[in-house]
Amino acid sequence: MVGLIQNEWIKLFKRPGTYVMAAVLLLFITAFAAFTKYETSKQAHETNWKQEVQAETALYQKQLAESAGITKEKKEFIEGQIAVNECRLAENKPVDTAPNMWSFVESANDILQFAGLFIIVIAGGIVASEFSWGTVKLLLIRPISRSKVLLSKYATVVLFGLFLTMLAFLFSVVIGALLFGIEGESVHLAYNGGQIVEQNILFYLLKLYGLNMLDLLMMATMAFMISAVFRNSSLAIGISLFLLFTGPNVTYLLSMRYDWAKYLLFANTDLTQFQTGDAMVEGMTIGFSLTMLALYFAFFQLLAFGVFQKRDVAA
Repeated sequence: MVGLIQNEWIKLFKRPGTYVMAAVLLLFITAFAAFTKYETSKQAHETNWKQEVQAETALYQKQLAESAGITKEKKEFIEGQIAVNECRLAENKPVDTAPNMWSFVESANDILQFAGLFIIVIAGGIVASEFSWGTVKLLLIRPISRSKVLLSKYATVVLFGLFLTMLAFLFSVVIGALLFGIEGESVHLAYNGGQIVEQNILFYLLKLYGLNMLDLLMMATMAFMISAVFRNSSLAIGISLFLLFTGPNVTYLLSMRYDWAKYLLFANTDLTQFQTGDAMVEGMTIGFSLTMLALYFAFFQLLAFGVFQKRDVAA
């Protein structure tokens, strides 16, 4: 099995497009860093952090007072942010008003969406391309089960996703340190269970990147399934990218009227919604979303492996 994965990994990195994807991802991060540096250089950053925190608290209190239809989850998030701000003021824990390495890494997390595009391209073509090129016969004549062949390809997709995510994270740390310095908060204050807890900033950022990677891998799994079922990389990539851009918006519109929208895939892929109290449908929890994602994951894999096992490739 390890040999199969190594073989797929070698094949993946023999394609020039793989290096182009990695380079484009780093280019986006560099451009974002340069833009952030340019914008912050125009500001004096003489803002008093206490005044900033007090202003933010006042805004949160205004939201609580004026939002009659606010959800329970959103209300708890706002109350938590107010509690965190009050803790900062009471214990004199400054908040950074100027960008630093860690704040940049947190902001650069949004660029992972571009990594998602690249992962979908790989997942959508890794099986279908074997049929297009006719090389699938060379794979299946070996004394190795079809399930192991397909599993090795999916494992390669997951590893590539991990590679891009870690590459983006590490590069963001390096370029953030070079442009903004390494000074800044070493802890992240969070509101959990009615208490203010201090989290290591590195652990918090790794968790944030991990949650976003789960979103990307679910889309990659869907693209992988379409690739295995229809044997057409263009179809797999096209459908997956279409759903990536339109799925969340359509699901959001449905969630405004129907509670059953919470059972749709795109209502559950963004796990960061539970950190901000912005659950797409009121009453959703991270446990519910993880359960739904597990069910969708099982369905995609059963369909992919079931069809691939029975497919006739003699022609």
